[in-house]
Amino acid sequence: MTVPEEHKQLTEHVPRDALAAVIYCRVSSTKQTTEGHGLESQESRCREYAQARRYSVEAVFPDDVSGGGDFMKRPGMVALLSYLDAQPDKRYVVIFDDLKRFARDTEFHLKLRQEFRSRRARVECLNYKFDDSPEGKFFETILAAQGTLEREQNGRQTAQKMHARMRSGYWVFRPPIGYKFDKDRVHGKILVRDEPLASIVTEALEGYASGRFDSQAEIRRFLESHPAFPRTDGGRVRQQKVTDLLTQPLYAGYLCHEDWKLSWIAGKHEPLISIRTYEAIQERRASGAKAPMRQDLSEDFPLRGFVLCGDCGKPLTACWSKGSTKKYPYYLCDTRGCESYRKSIRRADVEGEFEDILRDLQPTHTLFELSVRMLQDAWQQRAAQAEAMIESARAELRTIDAKIENLLERVVEASSPAVIGAYEAKIESLDRQRRLLDEQRQSEPVPEGRLEEVIELALDFISNPWNIWQTGRLSLQRTVLRLAFSERLAYCRKEGYRTPKTTLPFKVLGGSDMKCWEMVPQHGLEPRT
Repeated sequence: MTVPEEHKQLTEHVPRDALAAVIYCRVSSTKQTTEGHGLESQESRCREYAQARRYSVEAVFPDDVSGGGDFMKRPGMVALLSYLDAQPDKRYVVIFDDLKRFARDTEFHLKLRQEFRSRRARVECLNYKFDDSPEGKFFETILAAQGTLEREQNGRQTAQKMHARMRSGYWVFRPPIGYKFDKDRVHGKILVRDEPLASIVTEALEGYASGRFDSQAEIRRFLESHPAFPRTDGGRVRQQKVTDLLTQPLYAGYLCHEDWKLSWIAGKHEPLISIRTYEAIQERRASGAKAPMRQDLSEDFPLRGFVLCGDCGKPLTACWSKGSTKKYPYYLCDTRGCESYRKSIRRADVEGEFEDILRDLQPTHTLFELSVRMLQDAWQQRAAQAEAMIESARAELRTIDAKIENLLERVVEASSPAVIGAYEAKIESLDRQRRLLDEQRQSEPVPEGRLEEVIELALDFISNPWNIWQTGRLSLQRTVLRLAFSERLAYCRKEGYRTPKTTLPFKVLGGSDMKCWEMVPQHGLEPRT
């Protein structure tokens, strides 16, 4: 390792036959390195010590991690031992600034001493003289035990402070994706939104809760489509990271820590989703896994897996077929025993006819205007229902508060740990219900005049789903398939598509079928006499 310029003058007059030495410096965290001068001051004192004893310093090994007492978890210490191993015929003096920098654990202190003995390296400390006599070993063990005690006491004190701060509603660990720490004059260190990640996480969680994403695999592909979202070295988002997003109460504004027995502490930070959205996510996860969207779907074949073979009812697959001069896209059935097995259908036929179906879904102007008026009536009904639900939530909240108070009295009177545990579990369940209802109670009815703003996207989709399909974006095209059709479409090689089954909005509006409807004449359907 190189010697800093400011220390060259300390070693340039050392005799050639001086004993070789290495210096080890350590601070407990990277912050002490970047914001303080702990490593520099330790190295400076050790160099002065070496110069006074005519040692020739060959290298300096710094560490900015504690290792929890285990010296093999410190990169600098591992490098120092490797340096000694690389020169087994040379004897070294290892210099420490303080005995606490050696090892703050009795077991590892003794092991590290043995490691240096096996390498014939002498250990010297600025504030302690090592002595291999029985009395010296005993005193050294006492000092090492004292260091262990201080380290564990400091750890306990730190944990107590963290525990108390979490009970006050502040997150104390590494911020999850979508959040970062910021300093506030009132709250101190508090979580704040980290854009654009916060918006990406919100869209992913709300999309899973609403059914936009059918599986965690689809969420992962959505996250991978955003370059700003962190991923592994291979450019992928780990499935475990998706699970962590879905199960983190912090995004709903609450703090939980199983080891500290803290559950659903209201946080001081801004939530990314509502508690109702979080509960909807957990219900979807508990309802059972669904088949993920095929990973081999691509913009080349957006209907792959959605269109069924008209003969066997199995999903059509797709491929590029190599011709004499170029490749050609085809859909085909890959089910053995099927009449259409491996018989190619041109992509232009399958997708062209499908696009005709989408165009026919566009309702007439008259029916569309009628649907807008129906939505306005439904909007007013929902506003009245919202008021009733809020009042009902207030009443149920009073009931739940009474139940919790009753259970708390029983906990005080109970003596059996099993009974107390059952009461506490019931109280926790009621408390979560109370939080859901409280959120519902505090929600205000949608202000008047916002109908068009809220349903604008829905109206755009109903008025002409073809406009969204032709964007060419696979995620939007898959959304069109889910929203427009209640079942997959069957395609026959000779006859084309069978009658599609559309979702309720298009059934009501009628699509192309409505164009053939006529009013019943006044005299009725029977022929005149």
